[in-house]
Amino acid sequence: MKKIIIPILAALCLTGCELDETIYSSIYTEAFYKTAADAEKGLIAAYDPFADMYSGPAGTLIADFSDDQTYPRGVVGRNTLTLFTYDVNYTTQKSNSRTNESPQQIWASGYDGIEKANWIIAKVPDAVMDETRKKQIIGEAYFLRAFYHWMLTKNFGDVPIKTTPSYSEADAVVGKSPKAEVYKQIYADLDQAFAAGLPSYPAVDKGRPAKEVVNALYAKAALYNEEWAKALEKAQAVITSGKYSLMPDVRNVYKYDQEDAARIENMWAYEVDPISPGRSHQLVGLCGPAASGGPEYGRTTFGSMFAYMSFYKSFSTQDKRRQLLDTTYVDKTGKTVPQRSITPITTEGVLIKKYQDPVSTQGLIPNIPIFRLADMYLIAAEAEARLNGATPAAYGYINTVRKRAGLADLATGLSKDAFIEAVLQERAWEFFAEGDRWYDLTRTGKFLTVIPKAVNPVYPVRNVTAKNKYFPIPQDELNANPKLEQNPDWK
Repeated sequence: MKKIIIPILAALCLTGCELDETIYSSIYTEAFYKTAADAEKGLIAAYDPFADMYSGPAGTLIADFSDDQTYPRGVVGRNTLTLFTYDVNYTTQKSNSRTNESPQQIWASGYDGIEKANWIIAKVPDAVMDETRKKQIIGEAYFLRAFYHWMLTKNFGDVPIKTTPSYSEADAVVGKSPKAEVYKQIYADLDQAFAAGLPSYPAVDKGRPAKEVVNALYAKAALYNEEWAKALEKAQAVITSGKYSLMPDVRNVYKYDQEDAARIENMWAYEVDPISPGRSHQLVGLCGPAASGGPEYGRTTFGSMFAYMSFYKSFSTQDKRRQLLDTTYVDKTGKTVPQRSITPITTEGVLIKKYQDPVSTQGLIPNIPIFRLADMYLIAAEAEARLNGATPAAYGYINTVRKRAGLADLATGLSKDAFIEAVLQERAWEFFAEGDRWYDLTRTGKFLTVIPKAVNPVYPVRNVTAKNKYFPIPQDELNANPKLEQNPDWK
């Protein structure tokens, strides 16, 4: 308790009047994290930046609008990602009030989430509460800190590692660490999370990571860091846990009325609820036809996100995943609208059907997948091949995913490089519009050759350069943190 003397009042009343003031601020924590209720509330707060990251959803759109699968209608600054014309200020996004769709949102949400996770890790150990639950809460905070660091490093490369709370403004000023050190920290946090006794599916609460999800993030992080043995080990651990399985029909993973059943495969997602006020995202509106034209897509849609025709044509006609795209739609009168009339910006529009919500009037039902079991099979296939070539085990992993899609087994006898290329293509078909493909292209260096070919009448030229492998650190952050340096290619 701080005592403040008010001298004017003292002079007026001739006695020393004193006021007791309790100080509340973002760094005043002495009266919090004391009880079980405090710990639970603190954990909920650590998820809030995750929702900020995915409500735009910057967590998927910055990748999807950059890749060779999907593209935006060029409104409110969305085309700067597709054309690679964004700057270090993210000027266009800011001027159109679209920071929530920009890399700047990833940075801001990532470090907001890390800060909140750090307070839990530092303070909750002293809380008076059930020890088992306490351990789980701390473990979940370690998972979230690892996830936030991973989102930051895959988008910006070398980034600051933050593992202690900011007790003062000076504590928040931290310089960058090499990407290798960031991944080392991610692994350490995931080891802590795995040892924390998190429940396994189906005992886990919706939107929370199960114990197996810790390994899923570990596998994906190790894949991106080219630590193939680690990636294979962790992906295999998820697969052999027996807690998850692929849904028989891949289309049901995304159906609004199959959400609960889909959790058998959709291990961790950005969960939304059809309530107001509540968290939602834009993908239903972006992916559906303009002027809310297609009832099966959503009550309110804008026609602002499409798939490239070349990507649609890359699918086998036997591939069930192709049915998650469409070149026509049925309007409110029951009339079939042909492809040439889907959107006025091109006669080659292809609609995305992964985020349909025909029933909600408030909020949006479809979850955004982040870790699916199919990913673990394809991580295992790639990691096994990079370690040992196109072995029977590697074929077994990829063929599990292909079989579910309605495809024949992959041709045998492929070289190591050809097999890995087949896995990357399988990933493209499996995870389109889920914010995944761009990172496959950047981590393998293929973005410089693939992206210039991913063009259409809307975007006939796409001038990607080497510096676009990572996004520039927002200038606002550089201005606020004198220890922070811009990515070398963006200086």
